[in-house]
Amino acid sequence: MNKTIIININGIVFHIEEDAYEILKNYMTDVKRHFMNSADSLEITTDIENRIAEMFNELLARDNKQVIIEQDVNEVIGQMGTVADFERSEQDTEASFTDTYYNTGATRRLFRDPDDRLVAGVCAGIANYFDINPAWIRLAFTLIVLAGGAGLILYIILWAVVPKAVTRADRMAMKGEKQNLEGFRRNFEQEMAGMRQNLSNFHNEARPFVYKARDFAGDFFDHLGNFMRGAGKVILKLIGICILICCFGSLVFFIVGFITLLSIGHFEPFHDLPYDLLQHHHAGIIYTSAFLIAAIPLLSIIMLVFKGIFKVGDVSRSTGTTALVIWLCAIGVFVYHIVGIATEFRSSASYSETISLKPAKNNTYYLRMNDLKYFTAEDSARLDIKNLPSNMQITDDEDNDFDHYHQRISLSIEKSDVPQPVLVEQYHARGRDYDDALVNSRNIKYMFTQQDSLLKFDERFYARNNNNELWHDEDVSLTLKLPLNAKVIVDNSMERISGINLYDCNELNKREPDKVHDATFIMTDNGLQCKVDTLVTDTIIRKHLSGDTAKIKLK
Repeated sequence: MNKTIIININGIVFHIEEDAYEILKNYMTDVKRHFMNSADSLEITTDIENRIAEMFNELLARDNKQVIIEQDVNEVIGQMGTVADFERSEQDTEASFTDTYYNTGATRRLFRDPDDRLVAGVCAGIANYFDINPAWIRLAFTLIVLAGGAGLILYIILWAVVPKAVTRADRMAMKGEKQNLEGFRRNFEQEMAGMRQNLSNFHNEARPFVYKARDFAGDFFDHLGNFMRGAGKVILKLIGICILICCFGSLVFFIVGFITLLSIGHFEPFHDLPYDLLQHHHAGIIYTSAFLIAAIPLLSIIMLVFKGIFKVGDVSRSTGTTALVIWLCAIGVFVYHIVGIATEFRSSASYSETISLKPAKNNTYYLRMNDLKYFTAEDSARLDIKNLPSNMQITDDEDNDFDHYHQRISLSIEKSDVPQPVLVEQYHARGRDYDDALVNSRNIKYMFTQQDSLLKFDERFYARNNNNELWHDEDVSLTLKLPLNAKVIVDNSMERISGINLYDCNELNKREPDKVHDATFIMTDNGLQCKVDTLVTDTIIRKHLSGDTAKIKLK
């Protein structure tokens, strides 16, 4: 029968034999003496006492007893390590000590980590248990939450079930650190190192704003430089690829346009160019110079992108100088010809001729476009027109898509002040000066014929002098003056030079525009008006009276 005493270890009461108590007392005295010079000896010895109390509870529960005996104390001291053994381990090298400490193979326990938490420390605790980076656990929970919300429920359950690592022993068990004197000292040193780092950070945060702004700016530009050296290179290459695609596409477009212009003299994307004007001013030279002006910069950009971004290709100084000289010469040639063309249009002049027409029977006139082809004396001799049969006629049915002469002919029909019908032809042209412009306007020849009541208008005009071609912005304005109450029957072909709306007139007379080829007008005091058929009007009135149509309000 042995004597027992009651002891209190950090609030936990134990029954212990007297001999066992003496051994435990001497051990704790050695421990306190060893750590008395530490920065926080009270905290570390308290943690050691808490660990000893936990181990005593585990032994009593394991053996199903109530009193701690000498054998139990020796077992706990054996697990915790004696101060003498601990002091010998401190004299070993740092490398051997680190290997001994980190390769203990101690069993990890699952706790919530309060020191590395975003919400409750669940993810950090699981990461410590499996010895992996907490970021992967947090990422997994995030994906589960986004997938259906189950991750949130699981997190809340683990928050409630998993205990929090409160004591140092809990944190050591969470990280798999051996809970002996050596482990407690190592853990305490790590904690002190973390506190010193926090104090250093606090010192940095407490510095004046100017210093913090300086450091922030330095860090910002340092990171910006790293970004530009890394991701910036990729972005620059992507921009270079886009520039190359645009330049190559533009270059191919200009090459196709240049070849087309030289071969057929017309390129549809450039339909607004004055081709009839350029063909009289060395069009090939103008097209070539314009192509060089556009192509040389594109080639230069392509070479610079390859050299600057992709480090491919090299252009010598002589090659670059030659290209620059060619480009400047092309600009000079282009400007010279454009200025030369512009000087041909500095002044304008016009003159008019009045042609007396024969009065038509019944005061009715038929207007139609002339489809006959006219040839000059040189053309007749070249094509041997005289040897053709006398009853043969050549019609002017060529494709006029590239011929703009008919666009410079306009016809207006007005009321004549005298009973005699007349046709006023006004010719207009431009030139270097007034005299030159007047000569150019008098060079215009327009073909008009009258056959009884039929008036034929040509769709184009010609040059009187075959040596002078028409490219000085020539135009012809025709004014047909007819007496009052004259009836005018206009053919559909006249719409493009007269601007008369035949469609509305036929609609008014209930004629199907697709099946008729002319419309009838009458000259009134207010000008030319559509002639409405009285039979059509009577029919509409009768249908109105019979209720077949809606009400018609007559004014």
